[in-house]
Amino acid sequence: MRRLLALALLAPLLMGQAKPELVPDVSQRDIEIAYSFTGADLLLFGAILYPGGRQPGAGEKPADIVVVVRGPTQNALVREKEKVAGIWVNAEKMRYRSAPSFYAVASSRPVSQLVDDRTRAIYELGLDSLQLSPASNASPDVQTRFDEGLVELRKRSGLFYEAPGAVEITGGVLYRARLTIPARVPVGRFTAETFLIRDGRVLAAAVRPIEIRKSGFERFIARSADRYSFLYGLVAVALSVFFGWAAGAIWRRF
Repeated sequence: MRRLLALALLAPLLMGQAKPELVPDVSQRDIEIAYSFTGADLLLFGAILYPGGRQPGAGEKPADIVVVVRGPTQNALVREKEKVAGIWVNAEKMRYRSAPSFYAVASSRPVSQLVDDRTRAIYELGLDSLQLSPASNASPDVQTRFDEGLVELRKRSGLFYEAPGAVEITGGVLYRARLTIPARVPVGRFTAETFLIRDGRVLAAAVRPIEIRKSGFERFIARSADRYSFLYGLVAVALSVFFGWAAGAIWRRF
């Protein structure tokens, strides 16, 4: 009897120490790219489940949400141009073994205000915290310069971006964010990672997959190039020769 009474008295304390959980979802698990694809709006939403089904109290510090959408990793080559005798030529270069093909982060507040640099580096929260993998042993200054160049190039193409303040939290429980998928997005398996943050600590995290693939004639061409590369090359060369001959014949006639 005393043991049950002690457990009953300790239950509120144990529940208070338990961590909340995230229940995330996305508006589109599958995005198909056709010839008319101009981009897509991706809605990320979900709920924060607190222990015992309670809601955050009035005196409790509100939690923040960070959502990261990441594309499949790929090799990347960054070249640095240099002006020689008035002509821009390729100078130094750096190859990366793995770099995200797409990276977008949305947050309820700027990420730099939520966690310290170490936590940002661990969870790769923010463009300046991406863990890139160069294939060469360059000096830290050179690597930093090329890292910034890679990020800047993909920011210009819309493949890397940050959206501070894009996450809306309602009642401390429900949240939603809207991110843009550009038309030049690569195909493959993407992930949508959601992080719950309070007092500089990540309390919970959850991941949802997103599949982006080609459809229609574009899908047929992509599969043919991947599965039958030799035959695809022969057909491409044959078509080039045919259209070149046809253009010449038409030109001679007129």
